[in-house]
Amino acid sequence: MSDAELVLRSTRVITPEGTRAASVAVSAGKITAVLPYDAEIPAGARLEDFGDHVLLPGLVDTHVHVNDPGRTEWEGFWTATRAAAAGGITTLIDMPLNSLPPTTTVPSLRVKQDVARDKAHIDVGFWGGALPDNVKDLRPLQDAGVFGFKAFLSPSGVDEFPHLDQDRLAQSLAEIAGFDGLLIVHAEDPHHLDAAPQQGGPRYADFLASRPRDAEDTAIANLIAQARRLRARVHILHLSSSDALPLIRAARAEGVCVTVETCPHYLTLTAEEVPDGASEFKCCPPIREAANRDLLWEALADGTIDCVVTDHSPSTADLKTDDFATAWGGISGLQLSLSAVWTEARARGHGLEDVVRWMSTRTAALVGLGASKGAIAPGHDADFAVLAPDETFTVDPAGLQHRNRVTAYAGKTLSGVVKSTWLRGQRIAVDGAFTEPKGTLLTRPQ
Repeated sequence: MSDAELVLRSTRVITPEGTRAASVAVSAGKITAVLPYDAEIPAGARLEDFGDHVLLPGLVDTHVHVNDPGRTEWEGFWTATRAAAAGGITTLIDMPLNSLPPTTTVPSLRVKQDVARDKAHIDVGFWGGALPDNVKDLRPLQDAGVFGFKAFLSPSGVDEFPHLDQDRLAQSLAEIAGFDGLLIVHAEDPHHLDAAPQQGGPRYADFLASRPRDAEDTAIANLIAQARRLRARVHILHLSSSDALPLIRAARAEGVCVTVETCPHYLTLTAEEVPDGASEFKCCPPIREAANRDLLWEALADGTIDCVVTDHSPSTADLKTDDFATAWGGISGLQLSLSAVWTEARARGHGLEDVVRWMSTRTAALVGLGASKGAIAPGHDADFAVLAPDETFTVDPAGLQHRNRVTAYAGKTLSGVVKSTWLRGQRIAVDGAFTEPKGTLLTRPQ
């Protein structure tokens, strides 16, 4: 520790070996050692003592719609990354759609990187997109450093990002498998969606009926079949239907390379509590019943579901009309995700070590950043969140850093207050105040 520039000390540090009192030495933005709590502080090193507040690795959110450039009235890199920093997130991977242009060619990736470069308060990487007509662009995007490729199996909600039918899915997946890339998939079957009742209006029950579980289940079954045949790596986005869990377990038992995420809103909210007309709760696939939520928690606990990410998908307030059929489908969750998940997790007997595994360690591993992110361990980036896990707060939309302060959590009391957030050894957020942007643009490790 003799070369340490900074030492972070807490009685509760979450490390890969467990939670313990420790002193974490940092030099040149990297963790150099995790030492006993009472280790001697070297001359010239600055000590930050957090007392009993928990020091955990900065969260890694691999599913964020920043919408910049092109729809910056919906969000943007400046506001999204501030909201993330306020919530203890130190790395995000941006989705390829809802920005204009979408990230489906190398030139469009360069446009997005240029926009993000001076606005990112945290580290930012990028997914590419797989469209019906861009198979030729997939390998160049891979070589340019995207972390994988997003595809929809049903309409995405924006015309410039069309979905893949089964033939085009097979073509894209075969190409991606050829260079051992990762395809991440919004899995809802369009035929089941078309066959479902589409009544519209303000009743949440009608919206829920319009996005049935069998749309997810069928799409996931088809995706697994393609991945099995092509020996491809696939990742199921924002799993909502617990009915698909047996399919996933069986596929893994066969050796199919499939990973799965779910989101805070599926783990903390229920269909029974959504008021009619309250489209701040609308997302696709939808928030389902309490019994479904319980099964998602069981699958998270047993490892069937790998990780938890926000699917932060904001819009302007005027697009959140009281008609569930026409309202924009997306929930803004960056700033509140850690507290929301921790509130429910602790009530179900889980610890912060579990939350770190789901929201930092496994998400970092998903995108190939496990050697530098997602753990308080020597050699990793000195990215941290400092959490007061027993403190509570009531969500006031006015206190959110998102550009549009629409939230499904308004008025809810949550546990876990993020006291400060650190990026490569520099404090970037503390008590609602932020430094100037210090984030780095990330590319997939080669």
